[in-house]
Amino acid sequence: MYSQQNIRFARLSRPSGRSTGLLGKVVATVAALGLLALSLMFSVVVLAVGVVGGAIAWAYLWWKTRTLRRQMREQAGMAEAVFRQRASSDAKPEARDDGIVLEGEVIREVPEEETRR
Repeated sequence: MYSQQNIRFARLSRPSGRSTGLLGKVVATVAALGLLALSLMFSVVVLAVGVVGGAIAWAYLWWKTRTLRRQMREQAGMAEAVFRQRASSDAKPEARDDGIVLEGEVIREVPEEETRR
């Protein structure tokens, strides 16, 4: 059984004895260039579909978020107006709770005399 397989592989591995002539080389070159052209066209189509799909997705998201962007612009304008009003007022700041929380950290050096107590 192994000898029959070896004979088959030996037949396949040897050249057929026919040399490829000029016509065969020309046909092979034309076929290779044709496959190259087809692959380039396919890649251009895939790229075009991707660009169009991305543009459609961007336009859809832009359209769906337009009210949110409008609300954010209005809130930013209102916050700027409040900031300008507070900065321009000469009145003393009053102690009131308007929802603003300021957090911070205080670092102070303590003399050794105070730490001994």
